[in-house]
Amino acid sequence: MRTVINADGRMLAVEEYGDPDGTPVLYVCGSPMSRLARHPDDRLFSGLGIRLITYDRPGFGCSTPQPGRRVVDAADDIATIADALALDRFPLFGVSGGGPHALAFTARHGDRVVRAAVLASLAPRDAEGLEWTDGMMDGNRASAEAALQGAEAVEKHLAATTGAVDPLALLPPTDQAILARPEIGAMLRAAFAEAVRPGPAGWAGDILALFGLPWGFDPATISRPVRLWHGELDAAVPVSHGRWLAARIPGAQLRTRPDVGHAGHFDATPAVLEWLVGAES
Repeated sequence: MRTVINADGRMLAVEEYGDPDGTPVLYVCGSPMSRLARHPDDRLFSGLGIRLITYDRPGFGCSTPQPGRRVVDAADDIATIADALALDRFPLFGVSGGGPHALAFTARHGDRVVRAAVLASLAPRDAEGLEWTDGMMDGNRASAEAALQGAEAVEKHLAATTGAVDPLALLPPTDQAILARPEIGAMLRAAFAEAVRPGPAGWAGDILALFGLPWGFDPATISRPVRLWHGELDAAVPVSHGRWLAARIPGAQLRTRPDVGHAGHFDATPAVLEWLVGAES
């Protein structure tokens, strides 16, 4: 782990995997996750010649909390990390709750983005024409309801749920076969434990930013190549979110799989990485 200090004095924790001399690819994890989250087979990155860079969003793991943050604020955090690592232009991708944050950087710093991919990503809470919670599992519906009521309601929501159940067990049966793979389960539990180790501030910040607030940028302003992936059986983030993003982002390509849910993004990752480090558009 290394740390980077933002312009406002906050600390951001960064981790690297794969080939240290490879093509830098920045990964934005889901929620509630940490810099330890990634595809569990690190040989994937080395085999593709990828230097995978991950980080803790504010309040998760070793990164300083940022009360009141919005999704768009991640753009400057990622730029700070890129500057510290001397990265000029690079591909990036985000999964689930990390997808919007990856898109924020792509929208605000498009001149630094080669390509961007988002897998099983949420759409903005104020997405026009989208019934945001339709098809969404009960736990995420509850988070969305709390987020619209503000920070205090989110704190109460998390206090009532944290530690009560295994968060992985909340996902539907369509995801359980993938989550039952030992390497995936072990990685996710370690990444979750590190995310919430300092307390619930990061998780609460993500719920408010993703489930309750406008992102602070319009995906329609993105001008770089974007690939979207979504499982059609996803109950954590319904496929309607991916379809909304595909219709909103100019030139975006959406690929779906009819037989998988949210956790299907693990099996989709290798092809996404190949595309990210392929010939530049």
